Amino acid sequence: MLEVDREQVVAYRIAAHGLHRTARDAAELAVFDLGLQSTQRDTAEVSVAARFDGSFVDDGRFALAWTHRGAPHFHRAAELGAVTRALVPLDEADAMSRMGWQRRQVEAAGMSATDGLFTAARAIRQVVDKPMTKGAVSTEITKIVPPGLSYWCRGCQATHILEQVMRLAAIHGGARLEAGVNPATLAPIAGRGRLRTTPDVAAATEVVARYLSLHGPATASEAAGFIGTTVTTVKKMWPSSLAEARFEGRKTFLPVSDMDLLSNPPEPGVVRLLPPWDPYLQSRDRATIVPDKARQREIWKILGNPGAVLVDGEVAGVWRTKAGGRKRLDFTVTLFDPVPPAARKAVAAEAERVAATRGFTDLRVAWG
Repeated sequence: MLEVDREQVVAYRIAAHGLHRTARDAAELAVFDLGLQSTQRDTAEVSVAARFDGSFVDDGRFALAWTHRGAPHFHRAAELGAVTRALVPLDEADAMSRMGWQRRQVEAAGMSATDGLFTAARAIRQVVDKPMTKGAVSTEITKIVPPGLSYWCRGCQATHILEQVMRLAAIHGGARLEAGVNPATLAPIAGRGRLRTTPDVAAATEVVARYLSLHGPATASEAAGFIGTTVTTVKKMWPSSLAEARFEGRKTFLPVSDMDLLSNPPEPGVVRLLPPWDPYLQSRDRATIVPDKARQREIWKILGNPGAVLVDGEVAGVWRTKAGGRKRLDFTVTLFDPVPPAARKAVAAEAERVAATRGFTDLRVAWG
């Protein structure tokens, strides 16, 4: 069994995530193997800019949809069918676990989580036959689904379907999200097939394998955290072609095909500005990325996460932006520890890249 230390694991992950910026095509980026989360404005574009010289959002080879944990992710459009199959719950316990923060409301709905999920999916499939705002879709499907799946929203003074149910059901209902459109707008997936309710263990297993490839070596518990299910469920979709690695006294796993890279990863000598919810920051063992708990609290907040400053394998600080007019983007970079002048210069260059990606022609960097 290969024994690895933190520096080796970090170097591996930086390489696996494409942060050496060697890709010649956005579609080559391994982050799209699992899906690129797009939670806040421009975060996905900035994540790609940290890995690739070019844009991808207007590239028809990619599609945005609510997928893992009900969060919006960009996927390769050609793989959307496989992603949908992978998201069919393996059983009722899996379906209920994926309801996450609305599990209690689903439990009180008077039907199983599986029935609730696919009842909502059928309603979405019936309603979304053209681009429609999220609010309009919610209004229409609330008329169709059983009352237990809906709630009264004081803010809107209207009845809505449970948010997590709608998010998890949309992909099964053949609906994607329109990229770059506000408010959130759903549209039918081109060539969407029939509603599939039968679990596809092979497709689900591929998701686990891709998590382990990007965020490994890792454990079943960490993979379950990403998927939004239980360890028991993940063990039912556990890949067969895995190698073991001893990491900080734990038995962790990685696809056999990635072991050479883990054994001898390139030096993590890159400086990057990673946006909030960047794939690199999505590893469920945060202590590997940022060992200091106080610094973890600075990066992963309940609301309003900052971006992370990556310097030579370490998260060296955080950054935030604020528009200073139509053309200027103001950066505030707060470093945890001093960095060499060359690294500060590289951070400034990365800030220019972020500004250009977001469409700003001028920028100002303030150091905290």
